[in-house]
Amino acid sequence: MSQSQHVLACIDGSEISTAICDYAAWISQRLNAPLKLLHTLEHQEKPASFDLTGSIGLGSQEHLLEELTTIEQQRSKLLKKKGQLILDAAKERVQQAGINDCGSLQRHGSITESLIDLEDETRMAVLGLRNEPEAKISTHLEMMVRAIHRPILLVNGIFEAPKTIMLAYDGSDAANKAVDMVATSPLYKGLNCHLVCVSDNAADLLQIASKKLEACTDINLTVSALTGKADIELCAYQETNNIDLTVMGAFSHTRLREMLLGSFTEKMLTHSKKPVLLLR
Repeated sequence: MSQSQHVLACIDGSEISTAICDYAAWISQRLNAPLKLLHTLEHQEKPASFDLTGSIGLGSQEHLLEELTTIEQQRSKLLKKKGQLILDAAKERVQQAGINDCGSLQRHGSITESLIDLEDETRMAVLGLRNEPEAKISTHLEMMVRAIHRPILLVNGIFEAPKTIMLAYDGSDAANKAVDMVATSPLYKGLNCHLVCVSDNAADLLQIASKKLEACTDINLTVSALTGKADIELCAYQETNNIDLTVMGAFSHTRLREMLLGSFTEKMLTHSKKPVLLLR
């Protein structure tokens, strides 16, 4: 993978942006990869049309339309300025974390469009996960995960440097890719890794995956075979074992695939109190 590929921190100025910066800085340092901050200006809906046919005075309609256009232009400039202030504050935050060389980018359009355009130069994307109805990142999560083939870290709380991770395993191609990544990436060196499978034949599925991770001297491995409903068991295991970060594959070829972008992912992301790293 090219060293020029960067960790992309997607911020919007909300409270979660601070944690996004902190996690992105942590990842950047452990991967020795450059960090870039991204702020997007979403396309606004077309302004409502006004029926000005009853306006008194010749030229009133034209005057009002010109005024509305001016207001919209001023609004656009203010949003752009606000975005730049957000980027400046974020850059100061990551500098405090030890990132001296940080790039920044402001783009028009949706976050999904930006992620697609920047995919080739992105090593990992870090985004916020909130449950408010207006949280666009949560609303467009499925679209983003489907659109790009890069790891996406979804942050949902204040930063804590991960010491223990849970690798949710189901024997799928995506899950095996996650095993290989954990086994080879410097991001996970020195961490405690819980390899967890929820299946009636969990013990069999875990054999090959556990051997790969057991061969890594830089990882402290715990293997757990569970039965039951995957989302319930994994969330319970996460809390019981003080998991700091959950790693899971996306679009698997098992029963998990059917649930991944439906109830399973929704429940995992809703009930998880720690970040979730989704892999394609």
